[in-house]
Amino acid sequence: MTRAIEKYSKKQLNVVKLSKKDRIQQERIKEEIIKEERMQDVLLLLQHLVEREEVTVKLILDCLYDVASVNLVNKKFQTRPVNRFMKFVLSRSKPVFKIVALKWFKKNCPALITNWLQSKVDL
Repeated sequence: MTRAIEKYSKKQLNVVKLSKKDRIQQERIKEEIIKEERMQDVLLLLQHLVEREEVTVKLILDCLYDVASVNLVNKKFQTRPVNRFMKFVLSRSKPVFKIVALKWFKKNCPALITNWLQSKVDL
């Protein structure tokens, strides 16, 4: 045991004392790394949520499609026969929309929501 103590006592250690400015900068870097890790966690959690709650996402997209398609047709097509025809066409294209929208939602929305949430917590 004494040999170990002697060995380490003879060895010189170079201790570098950081200035206050450098310590603050290091703390900020550490905080930034932690923030990025936590936002990555949020992204992963949202991706898992979308995967687990796929039925809910489909229902939300379904509701949004119904409202948006009616609003769009009413805004763009004022004449009654054309308006009715377009609503009929849009009701038939709904299954295709649901497939495309679900893929888009799964791919893009977790990142969009994460970025939006980060913008709300960043001051």
